[in-house]
Amino acid sequence: MSGQTQFRYTQTPSKVLHLRNLPWECIDEELVELCKPFGKIVNTKCNVGANRNQAFVEFVDLNQAISMVSYYASSSDPAQVRGKTVYIQYSNRQEIVNNKSSGDIAGNVLLVTIEGVEAGDVSIDVIHLVFSAFGYVQKIATFEKAAGFQALIQFTDAVTASSARDALDGRSIPKYLLPEHVDSCNLRISYSAHTDLNIKFQSHRSRDYTNPYLPVNPSAIEGTMQPVVGPDGKRKEPESNVLLASIENLQYAVTVDVLHTVFSAFGTVQKIAIFDKNGGMQALVQYPDVTTAAAAKEALEGHCIYDGGYCKLHLSYSRHTDLNVKAHNDRSRDFTLPESAFLPMQQVSAAPTSSTSWQNPQSAYPGTQHHDGHTYSSPPTTFPGHPAYSTAGSSSYLPPGHQGSSGMASQGMPSYSHQPNVRPPGSASYAGQPPYYGR
Repeated sequence: MSGQTQFRYTQTPSKVLHLRNLPWECIDEELVELCKPFGKIVNTKCNVGANRNQAFVEFVDLNQAISMVSYYASSSDPAQVRGKTVYIQYSNRQEIVNNKSSGDIAGNVLLVTIEGVEAGDVSIDVIHLVFSAFGYVQKIATFEKAAGFQALIQFTDAVTASSARDALDGRSIPKYLLPEHVDSCNLRISYSAHTDLNIKFQSHRSRDYTNPYLPVNPSAIEGTMQPVVGPDGKRKEPESNVLLASIENLQYAVTVDVLHTVFSAFGTVQKIAIFDKNGGMQALVQYPDVTTAAAAKEALEGHCIYDGGYCKLHLSYSRHTDLNVKAHNDRSRDFTLPESAFLPMQQVSAAPTSSTSWQNPQSAYPGTQHHDGHTYSSPPTTFPGHPAYSTAGSSSYLPPGHQGSSGMASQGMPSYSHQPNVRPPGSASYAGQPPYYGR
C-alpha cells in the first residue's frame, strides 16, 4: 500500500474533499462533473493555494464523500480533469463557508447546457445570435462535458445576463438555425461563478468580441467548416469541392466504379475514397471545383443508386479540399493519375482501356447495345447495366422507349437471385448493375 493511499485511509472522513494538482483555471462546473457520480454537490471552492491549482468540494452526505475517496484509492484509473491526474483526500473542515452557491447568485456570466445536440450541431455564431438579442455579448467559450455541449456566455452586467436567462431557460433554439437531423435542443441555463472569461484565441470554440486583435488559434481551421449564419439569419453550410456521401439501405455492392458512374454525370471526378464509419459506409468524392460539387450535391441528395430505395445517398460538404489517395482498388482511386501507372493491377475483362475513360467515363462507352437490339449513346447513368440517376427520392430515369418494371433496379434492378458484381468477366451486365471490372 502506497503512502498516499495509506494516508487517505488514516484521515478522519469529512463530507468536504480536498483536491490537488488541478489544471490551470479549473472551474466549478468541472469539479461538479468529476464528483457528481458519487452524490450531490452542495458547494465548491476553486483556485485555492499559491498556484491556484487546489479546490474544495462539499457533498450533501458524508457517505458520498467516503464513496469517492474509496473508489479512487482502489481504482487503477486516477481521477482526472482535462486529462490531468487529480489527487483527492479528506479535508480538515466539515463544510465550506463564505462561498457562492453555484448557479444561485446572479452574475454576468451564464452557464448554458444545450441538450439534444452534439458539439458540431450548434456553432458559436448561432449561440451569439441567440443571446445577443438581449444585450452585448462580450465573450463566449464552448466545451463538451458529460452533461452535454455547454457554453459560458459573458455579458457586460448581471442585469443583462438575468434577462437572457429568464427568457431562454427551458426554451429551444429556433428550428431554422439547427441542422435538419436535430428536432429540438433545450437550453438549461444557470449562473456561473466566473465574472471575466479568459479567452486566449479566437476560434470556433471561443470568441472575445471585445478584442478584435486577439490572435486566431492555428488549429481553428477546423472551425471554418462549422455552420455559419447568413444575412437572413438562416443556417448556411460552407461549401467545398469535396463531398461526404453517407450510403444507407446498402443492399447491393457499392464500389469506386459505381460511385464514379453516378457522380461523374456532373463533371470530372478527381478522387474517391470509401470507408466504414459507425457501422455504415461513407465515401469522399473530390471534384476540381466547388461549383461542380454543389451541383452534384443538389441533384443527388436523397438519390437512390438502385430503384426501390436501395443504396440511398445523403450528401454534405467535407472539410477536406484535396484527398490523399494512395491505393487503387474498389474502395479508393485517384482518377487524376494516368491509367498506365496501375496497369499491373488492372484486369482487362471489361475495364475501359483508354486513359481518358477514367477522366470521362462516357468516352469508354460510345454506344451500348441493349438486349432489345437498340443502341444507346447516353452517359452511363442513363442506360441499362448501370446505376440509375435521378434527381430526387428513389425515382429513376429510363431511356425513351424502355419500360421499367418492379423488381428492376433503376432501369431494372437485378433479380434477388443475382448478386451485383459476381458474374464471369466478359459476360453481359445484369440489368441495373454497374459494369463488371473483375473481382
